[in-house]
Parts: sequence; C-alpha cells; structure tokens
Amino acid sequence: MTIALRFLVPAAAALFCAVSLAPLPARADSLAGSYLAASQASFENDYAAAAEYYARALAADPDNTDLMQNALLSFLSKGDPGQALEIARRMESVEAGSQLAQLVILTDDIRQGRFAEASAYFNGENGFSPLLDGLLQGWILFGLGQMSDALARFDEMAENNAMKIFSDYHKALALAAVGDFEGAAVIFDGVDGQHLRIGRGSLIAHIKVLSQLDRRDDALAMIDEALNGSGDLEILALRDRVSAGETLAFDNVTTPQEGAAEVFLTLAAVLAGEDNERFGLIYGRLSEFLRPEAVEAILLVADLLNSHRQYDLAVRNFNKVPSDHPGFYSAEIGRAEALQADGRADAAIEVLRGLAKTHKTIPTVFTSLGDALRRQSKFAEATEAYAAAIALLPEPQPNHWFLYYARGITYEREGKWDEAEADFRFALKLSPDQPLVLNYLGYGLVEKRIKYDEAQKMIEIAVQQRPNDGYITDSLGWVLYRIGKFDEAVAPMERAVELMPVDPIINDHLGDVYWMVGRQLEARFQWRRALSFKPEEDEALRIRKKLEIGLDEVLKSEAENGTGND
Repeated sequence: MTIALRFLVPAAAALFCAVSLAPLPARADSLAGSYLAASQASFENDYAAAAEYYARALAADPDNTDLMQNALLSFLSKGDPGQALEIARRMESVEAGSQLAQLVILTDDIRQGRFAEASAYFNGENGFSPLLDGLLQGWILFGLGQMSDALARFDEMAENNAMKIFSDYHKALALAAVGDFEGAAVIFDGVDGQHLRIGRGSLIAHIKVLSQLDRRDDALAMIDEALNGSGDLEILALRDRVSAGETLAFDNVTTPQEGAAEVFLTLAAVLAGEDNERFGLIYGRLSEFLRPEAVEAILLVADLLNSHRQYDLAVRNFNKVPSDHPGFYSAEIGRAEALQADGRADAAIEVLRGLAKTHKTIPTVFTSLGDALRRQSKFAEATEAYAAAIALLPEPQPNHWFLYYARGITYEREGKWDEAEADFRFALKLSPDQPLVLNYLGYGLVEKRIKYDEAQKMIEIAVQQRPNDGYITDSLGWVLYRIGKFDEAVAPMERAVELMPVDPIINDHLGDVYWMVGRQLEARFQWRRALSFKPEEDEALRIRKKLEIGLDEVLKSEAENGTGND
C-alpha cells in the first residue's frame, strides 16, 4: 500500500536496507562495537537488542542524528513509546528533519489532547502521506470540536478512489461517536448490499450501529453470515446480547484519541500481509501508544512480532490480553505458537492444555492443541485433541476439511489405517480435490499396496493443482514406481528432486527409480546424496545396504524375510 508508506521510506532506508552483516562482537562497549552490534540486531529484527546497543552508541556519540533515527525505530518497534518519544523530541530540538520523529511527537500531542498543536503541524508543507494526513486531520478536527470540518476532510479524501474506503470508514466511526447512527448506517450499509468492510472491526462497528437503530433482525442476519460456523467469542457474545433484546453501546471509538488509534490500526492491518511488515509494526505500536488496552491492536502487533521471529516480545504482547476478554483464547493460542516457534514445545503444549480446561467449547483450542502434539509426534494424544474439536462442531463445514485431514494423519501414524482412510475420505467430501488430502491418501494407498489405480488418479489431480510441490510430485513418481511403470516414473521423480534437492527420501526414491531403469551408477550417486542429507537411521541403514549389494538383492532379502517396505 504505497500510499501509506511514502513518509517512512526516506527516513528509514538506512536501517531497513543498509544494515551491517558483521557478526555480533563479544564486547560492544565502544562506539564502533555498539553500532555493529545494533546493526546486526536490526538485521535480525531483534528490536530489544538493537535498542540497547543504539542507546549505548548514542551515549558515546550523543549528537549523531543517524544513530538517533535508528534508536527511535528500535525503541518504537520494541514497544517502548516513552523512550521513543524522548529520542524524537531530542531529534526535533536539533532539527534532524526526521518524519518518524515528527509523527511520534504528533501522536503524543493527540494522546495528550493537544489538538491545536497537532493541527498546526499540517500548516505549510508538512505531512506524511495523503492517506495518513487526511485521516489524522479528520480526527484532530474532531478533537477541536469542529465536526463539520472533520466530515468535510473525510469527504475530500473520498474523492480519491484509492482512499475512499478508508475515509468512509472513519467518517462512519466519527458519526457514530457523536450519536449520528443513521448517518453511520448509510455508510456501513454500502450500496447494493455491499457493506463497507475493513477487517473485523468494521463488522463489529456496523453491528453496534444497527443495534442502536433497533435494526435487530439486520444485525442478527449479519452476525450469522459473518460467523459461518466459526467460534469468534466476541461476535457470538454480541449475538446473544442482540437476541436478548439488549441495545449495544457504541464503544468502538468514543474519543479523537481512539479515532487516531484506529487510523494507525487500519494501516497496520493493511500492511501486515505485505512485504513491508516493519512499517505495519510501527503503525501498530503507535496505535497501542494511543490506546494501550485495545486488544485488536495488541494481537496484531503480537502476530507481527511472531512473523519477525521476535518470540519473547510477541509473548509479552499476548500476555497483555486480560483473561476475561473474549480474545483471550486467541492470545493464548498465539502465545503457544510463539513458544513452539522458539523451541519451547513443552511450554506451548502446557499453555494449550490449560486453555482446553478453561475454554472447553471452542474447537480451535483443541485443534491448536492437536497440532502442537502432532508436531511432537504425540500422535495418540493429538488424535484425542482433534476428536474433541470435531465433537464440538455443530455441523462440519467445507473449511473443516483440515481438521479431519490432521486427525487422519495422526491415525495413520498410530497404525490405524482404516480410521485414517475414513477421515481422509470425509475431508475430501468437505473439500473435493483438496491436493494435500489427495496426496496423503494416495501415497498411503500406495504404501499399503492397495487401490493403485485410484491412488494414481488422486496424486495426478494433486500434481495438476500443485505442480511445484516437491512432495506431491514425488508421490506421483513413487506410485508409478510401485506399479512397475519405471520409465514413466523417471520424469516426475527427477522433477521432485529438482523441487526438493536436499530431501533424503526423495533423493532415495530417485535412486530406486534409476536402478530399475538400468541407470545404476546414477542410482548409487542418488543414494549417496540421500545419505548426506541425514535420513532417519532405519532409512540410512537400508540405503547403505543398497549401496553395498544393490536394490535387487535388498528387495529379494526383504521379500524372503517378510520385512519389505519397498
């Protein structure tokens, strides 16, 4: 979304692009050492370490504005707005010309209710980007009590098609904040049944506006359509309250500070899925600065920190969500994912086990627990968790295919093929031609030496849908090998190795195929490659045996002993 990015790129390019790749020094007490350590930390998105080392570098070179800029970014990304504000004010005092420093100061002016100072910033040629400027100006005018001017500013932005959806959304919030629910509803209702939607927040705002207008049936219909079998506790709670005849208070945005926080949250959410996620993190942190208790911003920032591999900071943010908030279970699932990614699998499972005790009616909780257990090869326990999730489904929907697929995997790993096959086939009923399911079921049938024709058709469909998936392409080559079509197996197996060049099993499979078409030197080469990629010990033993006596003799020996797996 370049309209929202322009203001930061010139000021931040040095930190985001031209960072040092030097290794972290053993001691970083000197200016050079601190700078190198900070640069390395920045490159690795280690905001806490970067902030510490840039602060040390500034202590040694306090007038260096480049260090100030980098320190400002690091402290803001880390989630220390107080320190970031102090640095921003210092930069302004020396006229460093940093747009980010100016934005942090402007945000603090809004936070403190200094709307006249905030408005004065936009006099002359000052500004960040058309989208950010316009939205913030609208809420600043709102804070000054100039409602007509605020609405006019939003309308002015709407003349630009690229900005219209954003300006309309914030105009609707401003109208609802002053009790003009009819005006807000006109905007949220949209045209020809196309409701205005910018994420989940706009849905909740729309529901509350309809409730205020006593359009209860419209609100319930909208909620049911949005839920579509999901277990969103906050929206489910809204449904219960509307059904009971309660009029929902409009509390999405009640102050200009909250409106400005929603501006930053809006932009952060847009950028969260883009290549410039660091900018999204900055906007998210500014939203938190203005509205620290807002759970949606807390969760968005935590998710971004997870994607940046900053697991300790992510956990810290997830921990901010109160246990009595409807979003608590989402926060705990996110915390478990951060712990898992950080190599603390047992802690992650413990978090999810605790959540399963307190949130026994939410399928997602048990699905997450099953996933965590499956990753640790605790297949029987994972099967139980998936079964608990399935039992909570009122009626399986197409998007539930993955749950049955996952339980099918754990059944298969437990050696319960009949149960596994049943789950895979039910997953395909929910989502026909789903390539992951087709591949796993087809490969399983091949390994069981049954239904070869059906298995081949399944895997061929999967390959058509995912031609660049090395595992699925390997499955096609392997089924052709199994049914004796060795010449036909060569091309897909070579393609699989091309796609997954360091996978030991795929390289081993290609070696077997080469052997069967008389290319024995190439077969031995592939087996040696497979060994170099450290396969499981039982696979490694078998590969060594093939290198020693050849595949024919290995197959003969396995057939005589009844131990064949090939």
